[in-house]
This record gives sequence, C-alpha cells and structure tokens, in this order.
Amino acid sequence: MTTEPILQTDQLCLRFKNKHALDKLSLSVARGGIHAIVGANGAGKSSLFRVLLGFEAATAGSARILGCDCAQLTPALRGRIGYVNEEHTLPLWLKVDELTAMQRRLYPHWNEERYRSVLRNFNVLPGQRIAQLSRGERAGVNLALALGQSPELLILDEPTLGLDVVAKRLFLGAMMESSYSDGMTIIYCSHQMEEIERVADQLIILERGRLLHASAPDALCERVQLWVAEFPFLPPDTSALPGILHTEQIEGLSHFIVLDQGEEFAARLRLLGARSVYSMPVSLDRAINALLARGHISTIATTLQAA
Repeated sequence: MTTEPILQTDQLCLRFKNKHALDKLSLSVARGGIHAIVGANGAGKSSLFRVLLGFEAATAGSARILGCDCAQLTPALRGRIGYVNEEHTLPLWLKVDELTAMQRRLYPHWNEERYRSVLRNFNVLPGQRIAQLSRGERAGVNLALALGQSPELLILDEPTLGLDVVAKRLFLGAMMESSYSDGMTIIYCSHQMEEIERVADQLIILERGRLLHASAPDALCERVQLWVAEFPFLPPDTSALPGILHTEQIEGLSHFIVLDQGEEFAARLRLLGARSVYSMPVSLDRAINALLARGHISTIATTLQAA
C-alpha cells in the first residue's frame, strides 16, 4: 500500500481581489481514518475543498489529491472521490431509484450492498421523489450514493448541518462504519464539536486560510489546560504570563486557559499572590475555541507546530 499522502498542499494560495481565502497553506493528510477540519467562518475550509476538487484554480502554490494535480483531475480520478455538501444538493425531479440507476452506470466499482445498507437506515423508499424527502432523508440518500461509488476518499462539508438528532446519529454511524470496514479516508468538516470528538482520528484547525494545528484530538487536549486561582484581593496583571489563551473571572475565581504550561504556571500564579491554585482538564470544544479566539495567530501557530 502506498505511503503517499492522500492529499497534500504546498504554499497553497487562493485570492479573491484583496482577500486571501487560502494563505500559503501547507497541509499533508495521511491515508486512512477520519480527518476533521475545523475553523471559524471564513477560515478557508470550503475554499480548500473547491481547490482540491478542481472547482477553483489556485492563485499560487500547489495541491495534489490521490497523487494527481488538482487542476488536472480526470473523470477516472474523480470517480475515486466521494463528496457530500451541506445542502445535500440532488435533482429534485428524479425518483430515488432513477437517480440510483444513473449512479450505477457512472461508477464501475459500484457497491450495491453498501448503498442499500446505508439507505435502509433512513427509511427511504425507491419510488419517492427527491423533492418529497426531508432534509435528513436527503442526507441519507446523498451519503448512500457517495459510499455506493466505493470512493478511496470521501469529503464531507458540514453534512449534518440542520439535521435532527436521530438523522445526525444515523448519518455519523453510517460514515464511521464505512471508514472502518472499507478502509476509505474521510475528510470531515463540521462546526459541531461533539461530532468531532466522537468521530475524528486526526484534527486539523484552519484560521484565516492558514494551518493553525494538526494532531490527534487527544494530543491537543493534553497541551491545553485550565488553571483556576483564587486571589485574596483584586487579581494582579497576568498579561505577561506565558502561554495564556484565554482568561475570565467566574464567581471570584480567576480562570486561565493555557497552552503548554504545567506546574511552573501554577508557581507563577502563587508568586503573584494566589491563595489556592488547581488545574482542570479542558474539553476539545473549549480548547479549540480558546485557540481560535487568540489574537496573535502567527505566534500560536508557530508554537503549536513546533511541538
């Protein structure tokens, strides 16, 4: 099996007039597993997908997917890539079985068993028109069609947005089963941190078109920590303390979310007059939000990627 990354960008730029949607983005994603891409609105997630799928030409730099330049994807290569967007765009005038018949003819490695096993979870009838389906049912059809083509790489852009709890659970369950049983690589973009914590093997954080962090989710949580301190009087100025991502006062206690700080941080707080100091673990959601809320992204990115 090849060890070549399933996708790779080198100093990738995408510019619209004076705005950099992607800014010298260098990223490498290994084959296998579920890789979650997160970031604030405008971080460059959808722009990256458009370049990778050949829908947008890069302004500068390079992007490769399945070993091929993204600007030169052939129909055969596109057939090895599945894609599901947040709108679950499907031809509304067709019936489910009519759309399925078209897909079967297009993809030579069509997996009927996989398609039907996913579709059964969403209680969709073959004779229903796409226009008659709920958003959750359309999401199920979209995923079933994408998995039925037996892709090596499946790209999901906010696929559970707007789905109810039941549809979301079914969608994620089918996605994870396919990743583990079929060995495909999944690139998953979502703002739902509880989903990321559940499904992601690797976490990629983008900010303003640049790579902020890439690691396993647990590795990030190990580096970000919450320290709580009680000061007898007004809290002192702590702006010069190293590694601070976020501070706030809650019921008279000072809370510090910090990066790569251990007991030495607690010692500094005690030197500033803290009467008691203790640490608490931080959820993935809170760790990511603290990183993204930090103003000096270039400094944080350098620190994160150096470790």
